[in-house]
This record gives sequence, C-alpha cells and structure tokens, in this order.
Amino acid sequence: MFCINVEGAVYKEDKWLIIGRSLKEEHAGGLLSLVGGTVENEGNSKNILERTLRRELFEEVGVKIKEKIDYVRNTSFSLENGNEVVDIVFLCEFEDGAPFVKSPDEVDAVYWMTTDEITRHPKSPIWLIDSIKEAEELLKLKTF
Repeated sequence: MFCINVEGAVYKEDKWLIIGRSLKEEHAGGLLSLVGGTVENEGNSKNILERTLRRELFEEVGVKIKEKIDYVRNTSFSLENGNEVVDIVFLCEFEDGAPFVKSPDEVDAVYWMTTDEITRHPKSPIWLIDSIKEAEELLKLKTF
C-alpha cells in the first residue's frame, strides 16, 4: 500500500517557496524541497489532497495560498524504511503570510528562489529540479 504525499510549488512573482529540510527528517534530511506532507486518513472526504497541502503549508512555514491550485505531476518512490510513496505536486500561488521556520523538526530554513537558483544549488535533488521545471512550464501556459 502507498503513502500519499502532496507538495506545493508555491510561486510569488518570479520565485518559488523552497525549504531546507531538517536534518532530523529521515527522508532527504538537509536537502532543499517543496513544502508538503503526508495525507492522513479522514474516512469519506472531499478535496483531501488540497486540504492537506494547505494545512502543511501553514503548519510548516506559516503561509496561505490562493484558492485555485493546479496539478503538476506525480511520482512514486521508496523510503529508506521500505514504505512506498506516491508524491503529487501542485502549482500554487502565494496569498498571505511571511514564510518562516514554523516547524523546526521538519524545516531548517525557508527561501524564495528562482528556478535557476534551484537548479544550480548543490542541495537540490533531481526530483525537486524536475518538479520546479514542470511547474514553471505549467505557469508559463497559464500566463498567456
């Protein structure tokens, strides 16, 4: 059975909201990442992915996003403990809040970075780079 994880490619002007994952995190500790988290079982539910993403953004870095979010991509991977994960990335427009490290067990730092800064950063894993590139392509389509 898969765990479901959601991530937000949150943009504001020409930058993306990126976190430095806490070294306490078992998976990808110390690397750059989008903000996100695991979907919790709510029983019968509607818009659980979107609600989870909004909750994680507020809990981890204290920000809110605009109502409309768009699907970017999904991937799957295995955690070090053998659990299988489906990761779903959404394109989100920043709405409110001053991002800060609200959850130090999960987040070491918060950044606004351009796509170029992300792709060149030594702590950017390939999955982050691929997600940002795909989110940027979708954003370009939306602005025309």
